[in-house]
Amino acid sequence: MKTLAEFKASLNLEQPASELSVQLKSLWYDGKGDWHQAHAQVDHLDDQASAWVHAYLHRKEGDIRNADYWYSKARQTRPKLSLEKEWEQLVVQFL
Repeated sequence: MKTLAEFKASLNLEQPASELSVQLKSLWYDGKGDWHQAHAQVDHLDDQASAWVHAYLHRKEGDIRNADYWYSKARQTRPKLSLEKEWEQLVVQFL
């Protein structure tokens, strides 16, 4: 999987592709509307990439304080983009 369009098309599948990174699996579950499964993918990880996805998920949840903590751990700043645009940027970043 190499493009955002291919990733979005994969949301029609029952399961994420096995070769996806944990960050992309998290974003895949989020794209399917399963926030809890998305969160479970990265909740126990502390690397910068996972922290960035974790931050996005808490921003989506509406927990801005927690989101800002994870953005800090990811060495990122909370974006002023829509959640949809941030999700797309994260997918492209990790593809």
